[in-house]
Amino acid sequence: MRLPRLAVVPVVFIGAGLISVLGAGWAATVIEKRSSAIVHSGLLTAGLTFAKVEADGLQVWLTGTAPNEAARFRAVNVTGSLVDSARIRDALEVTPVRAIEAPRFSVEMLRNDDGISLIGLLPQRRDDEEELAEAAAGLGRGLNVADMLETADFPAPEGWDAALDFGLAALKILPRSKISVSAERVAITAISDSEAEKQKLEGQLKRLAPQGLQVSMNISAPRPVLTPFTLRFVIDEDGPRFDACSADTTRARDRIIAAGRAAGASGEDVTCTVGLGVPSPRWAEATEAAIKGLAELKAGSVTFSDADITLLGSPETPQADFDRVVGELEAALPKVFSLSATLPPKPSAAPQGPAEFTASLSSQGQVQLRGRLTDEMLRAAVDSFARAQFGASKVYTATRLDPELPDGWPKRVLAGLESLAQLNSGALTVRADTVEVTGVTGSRQASGRISQVLADKLGQGQTYKVSVRYDEKLDPTAALPTPQECAARINAVVAKQKIIFTPGSAEIDASVRGTLDALAEVFRECPDLKMEIAGHTDSQGSEGGNQALSQARAEAVVLALQGRRVKIGGLTAVGYGEANPIADNGSEEGREANRRIDFVLKDLPPAEPAPVATPGQAMAEAAAAASAETATGEAAAGTAGDEAAASGGEAGTAEATDEGSEDGAGEEEAAEVGAAADDGPSVAPTEMTLRPKRRPDAG
Repeated sequence: MRLPRLAVVPVVFIGAGLISVLGAGWAATVIEKRSSAIVHSGLLTAGLTFAKVEADGLQVWLTGTAPNEAARFRAVNVTGSLVDSARIRDALEVTPVRAIEAPRFSVEMLRNDDGISLIGLLPQRRDDEEELAEAAAGLGRGLNVADMLETADFPAPEGWDAALDFGLAALKILPRSKISVSAERVAITAISDSEAEKQKLEGQLKRLAPQGLQVSMNISAPRPVLTPFTLRFVIDEDGPRFDACSADTTRARDRIIAAGRAAGASGEDVTCTVGLGVPSPRWAEATEAAIKGLAELKAGSVTFSDADITLLGSPETPQADFDRVVGELEAALPKVFSLSATLPPKPSAAPQGPAEFTASLSSQGQVQLRGRLTDEMLRAAVDSFARAQFGASKVYTATRLDPELPDGWPKRVLAGLESLAQLNSGALTVRADTVEVTGVTGSRQASGRISQVLADKLGQGQTYKVSVRYDEKLDPTAALPTPQECAARINAVVAKQKIIFTPGSAEIDASVRGTLDALAEVFRECPDLKMEIAGHTDSQGSEGGNQALSQARAEAVVLALQGRRVKIGGLTAVGYGEANPIADNGSEEGREANRRIDFVLKDLPPAEPAPVATPGQAMAEAAAAASAETATGEAAAGTAGDEAAASGGEAGTAEATDEGSEDGAGEEEAAEVGAAADDGPSVAPTEMTLRPKRRPDAG
């Protein structure tokens, strides 16, 4: 059927309109997709990944969050280079600007003999920089302060003031040190003059450290320089012993002590100082040969002063035996050493009224000088030297002048006074044939130091006697607990309440916090204790899992002690798993007993008694161990004097012949003693005489 002519026109117009609408929609979709793809690709190429692109007809919308305003501006510019800028709709956001974080404040303080250097960043508060520099300058006269400090306008963090004050206090008592200070930690690296000074400094710093501040200390004690390098071995009516002992290495020290033991010395209380200044790397070889030769003579003394050796026999030794031993010793000694050997004759009669100089040192430190001196100049020199050694207000001089005194008298008197200064109280006697020093001390090194001074100052060919008694009650280091006593105290603490953990984990239960605090206190009083912290489990679970769990628990205990400011350098964590049960794993009680932490002493010397019981044993055994510790301490206090009288460094007399006149001063902590001649038992001196060896160029 044909449409009327008038109806065709509207149909055509309607069809054309539909086609136009569909075409426009299709074109708009194509344009949107193409614009979005082009802009998205361009932004990715520019590294602007934060921006999202959406097209709405001819409009291109940018959304997202730019890290800063510059990134937002760049995203808009990149989009404008790809499409008409009139089509861009910027809906980007910008990340808000955060507040500037405060810098980390820290100060490093360096101090040596040349001065003090301050480096670091301080909070700008009051006049901290000037105050710190002034405080550093006030630590010592003449110290130059290099101020390289900077400040930042931020408040001081919590704990900063306490840490900085502690750092300054540490700098004051450590003349050679580097101290790094931050709000939460102070690190100290320093050098001390001796092991005793190291322990003293560590104790001072621990007392000064603020509560809660983490402090790390690394204080080294270098080997001392020994001048002269001295060794003295004596065999008399009290038996073989070392009066003085020096070694250049620990291996040489062990060889020397072994040679002394082979000659009959007990070796239990031998103080053999390892230091610098040995005259020959074959020192140990020479001392071994000399001690062996003296052992064959069965009486006498041998003294080393650097490379000079003095061998003094006994009047009872046959001349043939003495000559044989001397010949063998000369053949065995390295070439650098010089031997002077003398066999004294049997005494015929006691000397009548010899000229002498005497000095007495009381337990209160008062010194009386009496006897003979050569002239007024020597009297003034002796008086000044004594006042410098003992104190200006403690010296009383009542001497007479005698110009007929033998040569070398001044040198003998001054060397004797320097030796007497090593004691708390004692007596000095100077005669033409000998210098004799007697007294009591609380230092095991006093006898050795006196032998060093006399050997160095008197010189080869001169005779001296040393009779020094060590009194343990006067020794400040003798009161320190032994490793066995420390272990007994540790195991007694754990016996009261064992260390327990959350089941199946290495987390320490909060109920044992008091036990850990008590353990930390014991470890701080025994800073050099070497112990194994052993973890044990029951047999439930796999063997590998139990071993790993026991290791983790042992390490957790070490970390807990470290958090309580315990030095953990000597502690070793070892997990044994289920390998070492102490009870039957078939019952709950047995499994509970097997889940434990043991504290075991390590590196015990061979002569030590059986190891202290571990806390894994029954409560009765732990209590018995604590009781035994108390009984041992009481017995040791009751017999300290007897042990001191038996040790080689306590009392002894000897003589030596050497040459040399350099002055030197050695200082040791003195221990209180009674009157020189009447205070406690002494050892009868053995008299010896030496003849200097002829030098090759003497003709």
